[in-house]
Amino acid sequence: MKILMISPVIETVPPKKYGGVELVVYNLTEGLTKRGHSVTLFAPAESKTSGKLIPNAPDGGLRGRPIEEVRRAEFLQAAKMIEIGNDFDIIHCHFGADVFPFGQIVHLVKTQILFTLHGRLDLHTLREFYRDERYRKLNFVSISNDQRGALPELNYVATVYNGIDLKNFPFWEKPEDYLVFLGRASPEKGIVPAIKIAKRLNKKLHILAKVDPADQEYYEKKVKPLIDNKLIIFHGEVSHNEKIKWLSRARLLLFPIEWREPFGLVMIEAMACGVPVIAPARASTPEIILDGKTGFLVDPQNMIEESIRVFKKIDEIKRIDCRKHIEQKFTTEKMVEEYLKVYQKLIKK
Repeated sequence: MKILMISPVIETVPPKKYGGVELVVYNLTEGLTKRGHSVTLFAPAESKTSGKLIPNAPDGGLRGRPIEEVRRAEFLQAAKMIEIGNDFDIIHCHFGADVFPFGQIVHLVKTQILFTLHGRLDLHTLREFYRDERYRKLNFVSISNDQRGALPELNYVATVYNGIDLKNFPFWEKPEDYLVFLGRASPEKGIVPAIKIAKRLNKKLHILAKVDPADQEYYEKKVKPLIDNKLIIFHGEVSHNEKIKWLSRARLLLFPIEWREPFGLVMIEAMACGVPVIAPARASTPEIILDGKTGFLVDPQNMIEESIRVFKKIDEIKRIDCRKHIEQKFTTEKMVEEYLKVYQKLIKK
């Protein structure tokens, strides 16, 4: 099968540090290539692939660049897709709102186009766009069943869970006595509740968090004053190796999200290492965590108190069960298998 894979213009594939979408694109592209499929990847220069790379942005991507520059790259990418799109069996785009210019031009390409929605769909402005006749009938994949709830009227052809390459996440049977938070230093990711939980438990918390420019003020005012680098230790944005160093040996991952998280890649990364997860029972978390077996789901309305309560039972979780859960449901191989089913379904339309 000849597949054109289109990644956002923002970050390299795979990401050098933070970048969930780009990691998924990398895993999927490599998995498909390993299965013998011919994959051409649109991604920023410096991206790595076993297939063919066509740069859609300069070295390192356009993160932090002016929006006009980003949009220009996206439209040039759309033009290139029109030029070569009919040479492929399937075109797979990994965008959210950036799908809109493509919605105007899909009729210019005979090849079926699939859009995986990696982001949130519950923002008012996005919902208005997606409900437009030109967009809601496109072929969409959701990354969790809950993600669909904000826009149930879209043409979903499947839900495909994200998968990871297990060789990059070593299983660690005997943890050290500390907690970890991994994500962005933003209100919706729950970094402040994570710190409050750790302080109440009097447990060391290692924070591996990127501070986006949009979150800089929040970090300076709400997060930084809580960091003492003794009990609460802030590492900032880290490389994959540094992430594994702290994540794999942790006793627990705190994932106290305060928004409708579409998936949450860090949960499966933690469980792959054998690390149980405590998270509120909201959005996608019940689809990813087996309550009482790979972690605990707590009441979102009483998240801090409930997290403290269930922590007393955290050693009842068998770390090998966390690993087995990921092996069964959230691997690159499983993700590739599910996407191939979707591709075949669309090709037959």
